[in-house]
Amino acid sequence: MTLAKSLCAFALVTVIAVPAFAQAPAAPAAAPANPIATGMAGTLGMVKDYILKSAEQVPESLYSFKPTPDVRSFGQLFGHIADANYMICATIAGEKSPATASFEKTATTKADLTKALTGAFEYCGKVYAATADADGAKIVDLFGMKMAKLAALGFNNAHDFEHYGNLITYLRLNKMVPPSSQGRGM
Repeated sequence: MTLAKSLCAFALVTVIAVPAFAQAPAAPAAAPANPIATGMAGTLGMVKDYILKSAEQVPESLYSFKPTPDVRSFGQLFGHIADANYMICATIAGEKSPATASFEKTATTKADLTKALTGAFEYCGKVYAATADADGAKIVDLFGMKMAKLAALGFNNAHDFEHYGNLITYLRLNKMVPPSSQGRGM
């Protein structure tokens, strides 16, 4: 067989065989009704898991640990995160915060602080779920700044990640692997 005939035979087999192996393209996934708010809620879920796993991982004996005297302890940091979540999400919802005290200042046990964090994240989860993209441009007053509700959700996520970064340092100083690095040998 000549080279030309071989190439023609190869081309014919390719033209016949490729469609047999090709799959129909998958239908694109339907976009959520509120893609921006849904994305914000997903980010909250991620940082919530990291923070709650950190609170669980830290032994109660280390809840008073401070890397230096002028920063928050583990426990105070967990309390601050709970306080801020309640305050920021209440502002977004246009409600009075359901928290009746400052967890950073009053809660000291692992059980109380874990309960405060869980409650704060549940409350924020409801606020995120109730925020639609369509009303996300409505302005709220957060720390004296006028910002859209969706921007305030982003601010809350950034604040939680900021303090998760603090927790990572505290964990590493105590020879613990942060939740976001567990299972990755880091």
